[in-house]
Amino acid sequence: MFIKKAIGALILNVGNVLPHYTAGYTWRIPKKIRQYGASLLLADCGKNIDIGRKTRLSTKAKIGNRSGIGDYCYLQGEVVIGSDVMMAPEVALIAMNHNIDKTNVTMNKQGSRERRIVIGDDCWLGYRSIICAGVNIGKGSVVAAGAVVTKDVPEYAIVAGVPAKIIRYRK
Repeated sequence: MFIKKAIGALILNVGNVLPHYTAGYTWRIPKKIRQYGASLLLADCGKNIDIGRKTRLSTKAKIGNRSGIGDYCYLQGEVVIGSDVMMAPEVALIAMNHNIDKTNVTMNKQGSRERRIVIGDDCWLGYRSIICAGVNIGKGSVVAAGAVVTKDVPEYAIVAGVPAKIIRYRK
């Protein structure tokens, strides 16, 4: 099992900057290689996914059909990504936090706790957005570039800012 996961992680690092990437050119072979690597590494992997270059995926992560994870994204801990989700480059989904409650024990000795992140179907996570532990992003929602999401986002909401706040709804 460890070797399978290690091979999956190595495969995901295939590819550097591709000159025609922004011109809409599809690099089918590297895309298929990264799909295969993700299928080895992820807890559950949907069909026809798109995994960007240099991503860091958690072995506890699940991804639905036709979803895409942008270049240099980072998934830590238990993360569930629905179907038809678009994720821009450098998005971070961090499902773990350090424990800090005890003042008589240094923080680095208090351990950590994990709280699952759920991204609903048909969501768009903008460039460099950060989704914190325990957050649920509702179906059809949009997270603006650079937003830090610390609380649940209702369905079809558009959120922006630090911390992220609802700016309007898509309906």
